[in-house]
Amino acid sequence: MTQQAVPKYRRGQRVKAAVDLTNDSSFPNAEPEGVLLAAGATGEIIKVAIHTEANVPVYIVDFGEALLIGCLEEEIAVL
Repeated sequence: MTQQAVPKYRRGQRVKAAVDLTNDSSFPNAEPEGVLLAAGATGEIIKVAIHTEANVPVYIVDFGEALLIGCLEEEIAVL
């Protein structure tokens, strides 16, 4: 059995996008592979989960205006 990943960030933290966040087909009304948010956009982590197959933390970040995006650790940075 593999040890479960430990999240670096926590719920309620303010973060910014460290890179352009692109559509991985999770947003059917947006262009595939198109930019959803540019690097530097700010938001708040509202949920932290572990992707069971990849064993990596996934952060659901509220970037405002009803835009919730699942981000990996390397895609965000604490403000």
